Amino acid sequence: MGILTGEEGDPVALENVSARGRIILVCEHASRLLPKSLGTLGLSQEALASHIAWDPGALAVARRMAKSLDATLVFQRFSRLVYDCNRPPESPAAMPEKSEVFDVPGNAGLDQAARDARTEALYLPFRDTLADLVKSRIAEGRAPVIVTMHSFTPVYFGKPREVEIGILHDADTRIADGMLAAAKSAGLYTVRRNEPYGPEDGVTHTLREHGLANGLPNVMIEVRNDLIRDEVGQGVVADYLAGLLTESLPAA
Repeated sequence: MGILTGEEGDPVALENVSARGRIILVCEHASRLLPKSLGTLGLSQEALASHIAWDPGALAVARRMAKSLDATLVFQRFSRLVYDCNRPPESPAAMPEKSEVFDVPGNAGLDQAARDARTEALYLPFRDTLADLVKSRIAEGRAPVIVTMHSFTPVYFGKPREVEIGILHDADTRIADGMLAAAKSAGLYTVRRNEPYGPEDGVTHTLREHGLANGLPNVMIEVRNDLIRDEVGQGVVADYLAGLLTESLPAA
């Protein structure tokens, strides 16, 4: 039996495929859904509803941005606990045995066959779908801009986080530099570079795989999830970020 049944559908979703905008939005941690074959991974419902299982609010914000920017959205339909699509297969964080203060019993001691099964069921379809979309846009003569959308918890290991929005980048700083400059002018939120995570934390895999490898402008956005718990907050943040991105796009 595979990780996913036919009834559970594809692991990756595409929305607004015919978009004419330059941006491709990516949400690797969109869902807390677990494949039926894996049960609860030994976790409580409290843990499975928390940030360790997904990025709360990130998909809702990404969907609003996709509409306002006329962007295509690519997202993973299953929990990051099964496979974190912002990590390569060889990374321990791809199938974490522990996430913050929570042990993940269903991920403990996975053998190579089990890891390969998850990689083939979840990561490879996600990676290939995004790669094919990027390739098709380049072939059409409209090289895209890669923007990945995430959220983070206000308190981590018991410590409050002051940053409200993080603008993250790897070697390519073009979009990040523009967004940070625009954010400084606009005010409104506490916006910082490479916080609460940075490249040294291994969080720029998607940017490297699909942005840097193709010479495409790219950026990762992290939003503190208490700002996007409801539709009002999601709308305000989505409009704000869409504005920053629009001001920061390099010439085509």
